[in-house]
Amino acid sequence: MAPGVSKVSTGIGFFDHMLDLLARHSRIDITVKADGDLHVDHHHTTEDVGIALGQAVKQALGSMAGITRYASIHMPMDETLSRVVIDISGRPVLVFKVDFPRDKVGTFDTELVREWFNAFTINAGVTLHVETLYGENSHHIAESCFKGLARALRARRRDRSARRGRSAVHQGSARRLISCPTAERYDAGLYSTCPGRQQCRPRDDRQDQLCARRFPFLGRGVRA
Repeated sequence: MAPGVSKVSTGIGFFDHMLDLLARHSRIDITVKADGDLHVDHHHTTEDVGIALGQAVKQALGSMAGITRYASIHMPMDETLSRVVIDISGRPVLVFKVDFPRDKVGTFDTELVREWFNAFTINAGVTLHVETLYGENSHHIAESCFKGLARALRARRRDRSARRGRSAVHQGSARRLISCPTAERYDAGLYSTCPGRQQCRPRDDRQDQLCARRFPFLGRGVRA
């Protein structure tokens, strides 16, 4: 796991602070050099960095084989408590229930926190729920959201099924044929387990042939 080193320069002090926390607590090394139209406002730079980091995460996930899809984090920051829940699903959805008492933290517009999370979520291809349960300080609220995401990303792990080429994602584009111990073939894009909840394993052509002889009535998907 990476040490979480950040080399960030966006020209927006508070935003740099949030990205530094994201790197440190996720243990993901992040290097960002942004030269945006800050003479207008911080919107475009914040959104563009979210797009770039989301795309980087999606590329790093690759086929998502062996990735643990779900993580749920409660992140305290002094008087504030936020909940961040992630599903590495391949389906970008953001639910963002966060209210800021103040419009700005320093010169940074607090509404841009949502803009960053939206850009990140869409481009990473994840389902992300962010909710501040309570809090009074806008700085603390934003920080708990970024730290919560960082810890949710950190919770991802490779499990042993990666060695067998299976993906934890069973919907969307991550689809492959597998067979179960009863020799029936299932489409992992539709089913995650076999009848009887037996653990599936990679398809074996010889087992398929045996299945076709023993269970000709199965029909669809069975190859002789």
